[in-house]
This record gives sequence, structure tokens and C-alpha cells, in this order.
Amino acid sequence: MRATVIATFFGVFLTCTYTAKEATKKTKKAKLYVPQIDCDVKAGKIINPEFIAKCPPGCQDVKHRVYGTDIYASFSSVCNAAIHSGIIDNTGGKVLVQKVAGHSGYRGSFSNGVRSLSLPRWRESFLVSEGKPRKGVTYPSTLEYSSSKSTAVKSEPKKPEQDLKGTKSADTANTSEKASDQGDTARKERQTTPGPTPGTEMATTTPTATTTTTEPSTTVPQPTTAPAAPRATAAPAKARPGLHRGRDMGSSSVHPAYASVVAAAARQVQAAQGRGQNTAMEIDSWKPGLSLFDTGFSSKEELNPKPLESISQGNQNCKVDLSFLMDGSWSIGKRRFQLQKRFLGNVAQALGIGSAGPLMGIVQYGDDPSTEFNLKTYANSKDLRNAIEKIQQKGGLSNVGKALSFVNKNFFLDANGNRGGAPNVVVVMVDGWPTDRVEEASRLARESGINIFFVTVEAAAQSEKQNVVEPNFVDKAVCRTSGFYSINVPSWFSLHKVVQPLVKRVCDTERLACSKTCLNAADIGFVIDGSSSVGTGNFRTVLQFVANISKEFEISDTDTRIGAVQYTYEQRLEFSFDKYSTKQDVLNAIKRISYWSGGTSTGAAISYASEQLFSKSKPNKRKIMILITDGRSYDDVSVPAMAAHQNGVIAYSIGVAWAAPDELEAIASDPAKDHSFFVDDFDNLYRYVNQLIQNICTEFNSQPRN
Repeated sequence: MRATVIATFFGVFLTCTYTAKEATKKTKKAKLYVPQIDCDVKAGKIINPEFIAKCPPGCQDVKHRVYGTDIYASFSSVCNAAIHSGIIDNTGGKVLVQKVAGHSGYRGSFSNGVRSLSLPRWRESFLVSEGKPRKGVTYPSTLEYSSSKSTAVKSEPKKPEQDLKGTKSADTANTSEKASDQGDTARKERQTTPGPTPGTEMATTTPTATTTTTEPSTTVPQPTTAPAAPRATAAPAKARPGLHRGRDMGSSSVHPAYASVVAAAARQVQAAQGRGQNTAMEIDSWKPGLSLFDTGFSSKEELNPKPLESISQGNQNCKVDLSFLMDGSWSIGKRRFQLQKRFLGNVAQALGIGSAGPLMGIVQYGDDPSTEFNLKTYANSKDLRNAIEKIQQKGGLSNVGKALSFVNKNFFLDANGNRGGAPNVVVVMVDGWPTDRVEEASRLARESGINIFFVTVEAAAQSEKQNVVEPNFVDKAVCRTSGFYSINVPSWFSLHKVVQPLVKRVCDTERLACSKTCLNAADIGFVIDGSSSVGTGNFRTVLQFVANISKEFEISDTDTRIGAVQYTYEQRLEFSFDKYSTKQDVLNAIKRISYWSGGTSTGAAISYASEQLFSKSKPNKRKIMILITDGRSYDDVSVPAMAAHQNGVIAYSIGVAWAAPDELEAIASDPAKDHSFFVDDFDNLYRYVNQLIQNICTEFNSQPRN
């Protein structure tokens, strides 16, 4: 009997153990769904800070650019960077991506069949590693892209009610959220008087109309339900007490704690400047403007894109991609906000908006920026003006620096209608002065090729300058301090007078200095040694080196142009700067250059290139000469090189095998160590492609902006 009990107990124990193990196995088998991305997807286009993605086969291609080694700039292809780092190969696979801060320099290298490029600096970086989840980290099965569209690949479709929640209730949710933000702003700014502490706000599933100054329940796509605490909304009175001159004061209800301050400020302004206006701000009549995915698109615009009633070609003499940063802060007041909208409408009309001309979007800023509409939303001036009229004021502070950072990172994207070949222009409207610093954000935007214009209205009086957060903020923000990039208007009521001057400057693409980068603002002339010592095979290697450099630049009539000279005792113009206007045509022309053979007269070749190539360079282009030789010259090189330098030619010399170091230094611009290179064999030329491009870009970016 005892043996039977023991046997039974042991059997039950084994059964339980087996069941537990099986349950554990089943639990372990639950796998994370990994979304697939395309080869050309850049890390910067994905909002998620850390994610695992699956790369398809065939991503090892030069068209999928990679910048950096081990740590990569965020506009690199995720999949090709993973191949470069050795995480996956060209058959594809899973990759773990972690976003990190930007770096001051990225080193290019050749690894695993992929050549990455060097870059002086970029605003965001990422790391790649084996596509296995880290312990304690939850990874998304759906990736969120910077175009604000949450994209899932091969995932189950959403239920209809999920989509309706985002559309039907967006208006009520955003309206009440904006009202609550106003209360938050007022409390933060007027900390001398305590206000009520808001309760935790949760979502309901039924939209509630917003008709009173107390905060109703809000509707956001969350599963739980709880009532929101009532909150009194603050009037749009002074947003910068003690820092800014008084603007129009609202007549809508205010929190009792602030009523006396508001009234006193209004009386002071009326008495001192005669500018008091009874202009009520109707907080609860705002339209939704908060981002559905916090990426700059309003929920209405994203879920219900406006159809283009008509498409205009536009003013083809003014092809720019333009973003206006619209001041929605409290300091401007309601009446002047309307004047600002009228001004923007007049600018849109004067520009001649169209698909082949200027395109225009608007970002409104206060405490935080948000996109009203992007470049591709409207394709004619009439529709754009109508849309501007419907914009509602956000309120808040005047955080211009924050708005510039937002535009730099989120606005000029392909998904938002950025055309690439058109200069990027930002016009910042400022009432008085910003409440944050703009210098660093402006510098990063300029280095991204964005031209920044400032239109400042009613600047600080002498007695108010002590309250300005960043003195001379305009000069610190623009490309040049010549006055071309800044317009100061004494009053909002005279703003209409600067419509035409502003349009003329924005459309003057030859003077838009910030749209010029190291990759699109040069005339590059290659001076190629075709002497007998080079040989046919090595000459083809030299041409491949020339092609590898050329293809890294943006080539067109208005961007970088390429020319080439071959020399022996004599010189031959292979093609001039204006001969080819596309990258493919240039690469084909390089491939067709035939080997000449003969002696080595490098000095005469430099003089010939100066006369036949660089004398015909455009005034707004940087003149760059890249000379490749394998031996000592039969003639003097120092005098022709000095003459070229004096004429503004930046010279790089690349010596191979028997090239003379003293001649290479004489040919190169100062400092010679950054402009002169030597390799012992033609097959090693490729090692200097990235270094040469990095030096060209470093020199360009280090040039003074003012």
C-alpha cells in the first residue's frame, strides 16, 4: 500500500513537472513580430528611438548611402549600414537599431563590400547590432515614420472603430486639450499666484461638446475612463510679464488670481502707448491643431487630407520650398494675429504658388511648434490663402529656437513635399523677441542647407532690451549680417509694406547662401596625368577614382558641375563645366576619356585648366581643382599653382608612385597637409575618396558665415 502511494505521488510529480516545462516552452515560443523595412529607409525617418526591423535581400547598393563607421549618421540607410557593420549580409536579416545623439564627425570606411562616407557633423546618430531583443525592452511591431503615418508591414488591419476613434473624436479632444494647455501656460508663467492643481486626465469614448470655461472630458485613443478635473482657463493676456511690451488684452473670462494683473497691464499699455484693444480670445472655439502622432501634422489634416482643387504651375522664376514660422504667442494679441494672417496670404499671392514654382507650408509656434500644413498640401495661391484664413491662434510663449529645431528635423522631408532641387527657405515671424535662444538651432538649420529669414515686428525699446533673452538674436541666426536676411517692421499695421521686398529676396536663389552645401556649390575640375608612365590599366583606375569622387556630389546646372582636363606635354579639354548637367552624363563622359600617353608637363596643365575651366566658373561657385599625377613634372609647377590660388582656385594634389612630394605641396592650397595626398600604388587611390570629400566639406563648413 505504501509503495502504491509513493508511486502515485511520484507519477503526479512527474506529470506536473512535464506540464510546467511544456507551458514554459510555449511561453518561450511566443515571438516578437518584426516589421520589414525597405533598403532605402533611413534611420532618421523612423521616430521610434529603439526598434528591431527586418531588411530584405539586395540592400548592398551604392545608391543606399551610409555615413560613418560603427556609429552612423541618421540619414544613412539602416540596412546598408547593417551590412557595412557586418550584422547582416546582402541576403537580409534582422537588425536592432538604437538612436543616439549626433556627433561632430563621422569617419567613412570600406567594410563588408560597402563603402561608407565621411561627414563633418549631423544632428542624430544610430547604432546597429544583432536583431535580438534586449532584456527588459519592449519593441514595437509597428514602426512610426516621421511623415506621421504609423506604418505596419503584414500586420493585422485595425478594427473600424479604432480608426473612427481617431477621426470622430479628434476635434473634441484637441479642442479641450488646447484649452487645458492655456491654463498650464498661464500657471507656469505667473508662479507668484498659486492656481488649482489639475487632476489626472483620462479618456472617454464619447465626444463631449466644449462650450464653457471649465474643462470637459477629453477624448483621446486610450482604453481607460475617468473624469477630468475642472480647470479654469486663463485669459490670453501677457504671456511674458515683465519681459515684453503689452499687446492686445482679451475680454474673455480669466482665472480670478490673474484678473488684477491683466487689468493693470492693459491700463498701463493704453496709457503709455494707446494700443489697448478689446479683442477677446475665444479659447473654446479653437480648431484642432495638436499632432495625432506628435510629429507636426494636425489630426484633421493627416486623417482627412484636403484635395487639391486645382494645380498651378506657379512662378517658375521662383522655385523654392518655403516654410513660414508663424508667431502664435499670446504677446501678439488677436487683432495682430489677424494682420499676420493677412500678410501671409498676401505673400502667398505675390509668390505665385505652383508645382513648378514656389511651394509654401506654415508652422505655428508658441510654447511648442506644430505644422498647420506642409509643402504638398496646397498647389495654388487661392487654396493656400483660404487655408491661412482658417488658422487659429495657439497661444503660449515665443519659443523660436524650439520651432527652428522642429522645422530642421521634421518639415523639409520628401514625405512632406520637399523637392530636393529647390532651395529650402524658412521665414520666421517674431513679435518683439523670442523667449528662448535661437543661435544653436539656427546654426544646425543653416548647416542642413536651410536659408533663414527673420521678419521682426515692434522690436524691443531701449528700456526693454535688458529683458531680451538673447541680444542680437537675428544676427546670430541668419547666414549673413548684411541685412539681406532680416527685415524689421516698426508696427504690425505697416507689415503689408514689406510683402514685395520679402518675396523678391526669397526668390533670389543666387543669393540664398545657406542652400549651398559642400556637395552642391562647387565647380570641380579634374586635371589628369595621361603620361606614358601611367599606362592603360592604371589610367582606367584613375578614371574610376575620378568617377567615385564625382558621384558623391549633387550634379546639375545649378548645383555642382564637373569638368576634366588630360595632359602630357600637351593639354586636352575632355569636357567643360557646362557640358553635362546630370550625374549619369558626367559619369558616362568620364568613362569615355581615352588614354593619351606622352610626357609630363604639370605646370602647363595647371595654367591650361585655369584658362579653359576655372575662368568660366560661375561667381557663386567654389572653384576646386583636383590634380592626379604619377611623376615629377618637366616644367615648374609653383608659379602656375600660385596664380591659380590667387584666382580663388582651391587645389588638391594626389600623387602616385614616383610623384615628387615637394611639387605636390607646391600645387596644393594651404594648409598642404589637408590638400595633398600620396599613395604608393594606383590600386590604393580609392582609399582617399572619402578623405578627400570629407576635407572638402570640412573646409566648406568652417568658412565664416558673416
